[in-house]
Amino acid sequence: MTSAVQLLRDQVTKELGDSVTIVVLGASGDLAKKKTYPALFGLYRNGFLPDNVRIVGYARTKMDHEDYLKRITQYIKVGDDGDKLEEFKNLTDYVSGQYDQDASYQHLNTFITNSEVERKVASPNRVFYMALPPSVFIPVAQGLKRNVYASNGINRLVVEKPFGMDSESSNHLGRELGALFTENEIYRIDHYLGKEMVKNIMNLRFANIFFSQIWNRSNIDNIQITFKEPFGTEGRGGYFDEFGIIRDVIQNHLLQVLTLIAMERPISTDSEAIRDEKVKVLKCIQPIALEDTLLGQYVAADGKPGYLEDETIKAKDSLTPTFAAAVCWVNNERWEGVPFILKAGKALNEAKVEVRIQFHHVAGNLFSGSARNELVIRIQPKEAVYMKFNNKQPGLSYQTIQTDLDLSYHERYSELHIPDAYESLILDVLRNDHSNFVRDDELERAWKIFTPLLHQIDGHDSQVDIKSYPYGSRGPKELDAFVKKYGYHRDANDYTWPRQNVNPATNKL
Repeated sequence: MTSAVQLLRDQVTKELGDSVTIVVLGASGDLAKKKTYPALFGLYRNGFLPDNVRIVGYARTKMDHEDYLKRITQYIKVGDDGDKLEEFKNLTDYVSGQYDQDASYQHLNTFITNSEVERKVASPNRVFYMALPPSVFIPVAQGLKRNVYASNGINRLVVEKPFGMDSESSNHLGRELGALFTENEIYRIDHYLGKEMVKNIMNLRFANIFFSQIWNRSNIDNIQITFKEPFGTEGRGGYFDEFGIIRDVIQNHLLQVLTLIAMERPISTDSEAIRDEKVKVLKCIQPIALEDTLLGQYVAADGKPGYLEDETIKAKDSLTPTFAAAVCWVNNERWEGVPFILKAGKALNEAKVEVRIQFHHVAGNLFSGSARNELVIRIQPKEAVYMKFNNKQPGLSYQTIQTDLDLSYHERYSELHIPDAYESLILDVLRNDHSNFVRDDELERAWKIFTPLLHQIDGHDSQVDIKSYPYGSRGPKELDAFVKKYGYHRDANDYTWPRQNVNPATNKL
């Protein structure tokens, strides 16, 4: 093992010893088979799970052991690790039961206890991963606490988003879970916090002195955090129509990225020190005003169906946004006056998640017309960090052109495997590291920022205007004017990233 791998493995051992039982609740569902089990296999393959581990799937679906194994392994990428997959299969079992019946949980507890006796477990350590719809979070947590909780061991509860629908429902969920499990036992998982480039934001900011000196309103004009999907609801409209793009993406994923971009330097890398600073940022953000938003819903184009043509959507006059741009203002000394523009949409022209930090124009610029500097953190796909800067046109010309300083991960770190976000976060659960998980007060502040706006949209407030945009476009046609209103300047040149094949004579690909 490399020293880094050994260090992480030692942290898991320090927390859990050599044994743990991981219970995947909702084991028959899409999330479990597409994300949870592939992540668990990745951890096993790389030696991060304790030697004496057992994985127990639990769901209402009736299926035999072979059907269970077939279901949970269909999305696992094996490569040359066929033998490892067979070993992994031998570590897992399935128990069927209801989510609201004590007898079912007692049966699950008996199964786990027998397994721990068979494995000669001295102290039972149990991780409960709720890959479940939010409607059953509370009854499942209650059933686990009454019947499966290891009173003489370590217990950890992993909860998937969405954490409520607004402040009231989120606070209710928090109170119910808090009455059953301690805050230290609860891990609210937002998988964006496990993505490589999101975890890199703190290193980028606080390990480079030149960034720390310019990271403020004196130098930065505006910041955009963008999420784009090139597909629509594709038969999942029934689920999506309950939530909309703001609840699905912006209130959690993009707001978490914002806190990392805007936070002050924590006193240490301790998880609570980091989360303290994130909460401070959220306390500086007032509820988002309707006039600081642009909302949209995609319509049919180029043979692709519109949102309302999804057969799973019951309300054919639904005004649920599939696109939103919302502006946050962080009212503190560092960021006052700098707009943070959070944009997310489905059925757009490309797949992309990135942070774009645009700096002010150079004061007294000698070279008129030169473009603004931009720092771009590409979260996915093709992780990268690049800085757009101005340079003399090579050759006899003195013309200024725009180019970049480019760190593209797939080129620079081609030999390194970047783990899936879920793999990284489950490892953090085993290590008892809460840094990349949402704390209760953090969640409360996040909902306060969005709840008034969401209630206006849900209540079909007469001032709410949902713009239409064609499937496969950049979003509503009003988008360019919207971001321009908040200071974003799109330079009219032929700059394209990435620039691996740029002709220096023409500055074009």
